[in-house]
Amino acid sequence: QVQLVESGGGLVQAGGSLRLSCVMSGGTFSFYAMAWFRQAPGKEREFVATISRSGSTYFADTVKGRFTISRDNAKNTVALQMNSLKPEDTAVYYCAKSKYNSGDYYGNNYDYWGQGTQVTVSS
Repeated sequence: QVQLVESGGGLVQAGGSLRLSCVMSGGTFSFYAMAWFRQAPGKEREFVATISRSGSTYFADTVKGRFTISRDNAKNTVALQMNSLKPEDTAVYYCAKSKYNSGDYYGNNYDYWGQGTQVTVSS
């Protein structure tokens, strides 16, 4: 069975940076696209970024130019580097594994999810 575990969340002031990490076990990590989603209090789940098997990336307009997604297939990890953080970035961030080798913004295409890690950005 596939398991995903996120880490790296915390409290940061606006304009600061955080790096989230997600480790996958129980599957062949390099076969699949990976993604990050987030959910703020009272809001629906929102797509953040995805990275394909080959390393192609795609970002939501709200984070484009500020966030970077990367993967290390040797360590079965995917990371989200978050720079220039804003209070509206405050959310629980979830790592997700795609059913396919190229990801998109559609959450139903992701079959495994991590437990989430809290990111809080103060103004």
